[in-house]
Amino acid sequence: MLWLLRILFIGIFVAMSSLIVWASMAQPIFGIPREVFMNPWFITTLFDAYFAFITFYVWVAWKEQSLGARGLWLFVVLMWGNFAMAIYMVIELFRIDHIDRLGEVFTQRREGKVALPIGLVVFGVIAYALGAGPLLTS
Repeated sequence: MLWLLRILFIGIFVAMSSLIVWASMAQPIFGIPREVFMNPWFITTLFDAYFAFITFYVWVAWKEQSLGARGLWLFVVLMWGNFAMAIYMVIELFRIDHIDRLGEVFTQRREGKVALPIGLVVFGVIAYALGAGPLLTS
């Protein structure tokens, strides 16, 4: 069961990584056509996704005891969504060595290290800036 969970979240990470690269190469994130962006189902799906991100983040904020880590993870989860959530889960699932310790993933608090979320924030800002570049030059 532990390996199944690890494979699941690694799969989500790989899928989201592939989709992000594919979408970024096809169109800048800020180049979404107005008719798509204003579509009621697009808006509803976007709110649904962000409410799920916030729900996941509430758990992360409880786990991470450092105020800095909490703030950074909020930014990372809102910026990267399921990509960031998969990274967080893969790290948590590889901290344990047996399925009998799975409860630790969900109930054990962490000291709140900031290196990974800082890296993801920097990477995200660069990615968003590159995505906005074509719009700024046109």
